[in-house]
Amino acid sequence: MTSSLSRTSRLSIFASALVYTGLMLGTAIAPAPLAAAQSGPYYSASLAQSTDEDRAVAGGVAWACKDTECVANKGTSRPVNVCRGLARKFGEITSFTAKGKELSDDKLAKCNGN
Repeated sequence: MTSSLSRTSRLSIFASALVYTGLMLGTAIAPAPLAAAQSGPYYSASLAQSTDEDRAVAGGVAWACKDTECVANKGTSRPVNVCRGLARKFGEITSFTAKGKELSDDKLAKCNGN
């Protein structure tokens, strides 16, 4: 059995289907990062000493810092490990919050290497 559509018509239908699929997939995926960006930073930390660096990578995440306050989006490690990486880079951490939950005193001590 042969197709009644010309080769050009079949190609344009195929291209349209690809574009449509790409747009639908993009629409399905796009809202998640947008929602995460609107909800604020995942991690926030207070440093014992101010820093001159406004951007840094520590603990596997990219940090934005100003004076003694640093914020970052979610990483793949446990919060205490992310905190420990930040402490290695900037020194003592006085408070560390992950998803709105502050690290306990014993975990903060581990973070600071105590």
